[in-house]
Amino acid sequence: MPHTDRILTTHVGSLPRPDDLLVLNSAIYAEREYDREAYQRSMAEAVAAIARKQAQIGIDVVNDGEFGKASRGPTDYGAWVSYAWRRLGGWDFGAPGLMPSLARRRDWQRFAGFYAELNQPSLTSSNPSSGRPQFFTGPVVYEGHAALQTDIANFKAALAGVEVEDAFMTSVAPGSFGRGQNRYYTSDEEFLYALADALRTEYQAIVDAGFVLQLDDPGLSDGWDSINPALSVEEYQRFAALRIEAVNHALQGIPEDRVRYHICWGSWHGPHTTDIPLRDIVDLLLSVHAGAYSVEAANARHEHEWRVWQDVKLPEGKILIPGVVSHATNVVEHPELVAERIVRFARLVGPENVIAGTDCGLGGRVHAEVAWAKLEALVEGAHLASKELWP
Repeated sequence: MPHTDRILTTHVGSLPRPDDLLVLNSAIYAEREYDREAYQRSMAEAVAAIARKQAQIGIDVVNDGEFGKASRGPTDYGAWVSYAWRRLGGWDFGAPGLMPSLARRRDWQRFAGFYAELNQPSLTSSNPSSGRPQFFTGPVVYEGHAALQTDIANFKAALAGVEVEDAFMTSVAPGSFGRGQNRYYTSDEEFLYALADALRTEYQAIVDAGFVLQLDDPGLSDGWDSINPALSVEEYQRFAALRIEAVNHALQGIPEDRVRYHICWGSWHGPHTTDIPLRDIVDLLLSVHAGAYSVEAANARHEHEWRVWQDVKLPEGKILIPGVVSHATNVVEHPELVAERIVRFARLVGPENVIAGTDCGLGGRVHAEVAWAKLEALVEGAHLASKELWP
């Protein structure tokens, strides 16, 4: 949706959840009895409120806050991926312990004392309830039709009477979900394509409902850190290319202009000294059959990578959604800094090809008050940038 008179704004997905919804979410995770009617009522009300709030502060491309993806608490930010366990069948529990990709992260090993003190429970297991990892022991099947349709219905109802440019819903990419849980398929490729076929049900339903599909795939970038010992860049590019092929397989027949693809380097608040440079994966990023690319670009480890776009051409007709406010700090960016960041990208790829976004979802990663202040700064910064770009 290129604009020729102003910079549009959006975000990556997760927004602060209301307290009553968090209480019900905790009951779901603990596998306690809960009032399902109250849960559905709270969910619908929360989605309606979050859609209105985004529009009121001036966000142009809004979402449902990812509220249908149950969160364990106000600081849990793993719901973007853990939700899929409730929508996929063919798995069973394994022995308690870290998922291999998390336990072996090189950044975690280099800063073991820091991570032990940080003690982030949302990253110690991919399991939605018991803390035990899951593994696929049979064919992957999609079983989340009812939950998905509830999310769609809630969001459609929430948008009634709300004036926005567009609306999106998120879904996890095969490669970011499938990280070492295969105990059934004969190869990694077979497993990834099975995930792609199952998750495609969700992708297609979101687009058919009239929403933009955002594919969350931080695994493209943060997967580099989880392989120990480290691969060469060329070896990792081959590893990642298979995951991109699975994404494109899942997107067959879905219009590119209704898909946006998000990457980041993992949203935990850590040193990130072993992140792979954007330059080493940008060609893979741009090979995804999407109309827009959402890229982490504002935090202290990656802000300098705007220079990549001096040498790399954004394909014709594509949109870049750089993060211009970060989830990695409680400091609220000044709108003038936000505007400077936007203008940098606009000068390189064309202002009509830029939508201003966030580095990652803000819900669970910063306090709710900070999250909304950051989005307000995003909107104000986009106004300032628009005045400079279209004087």
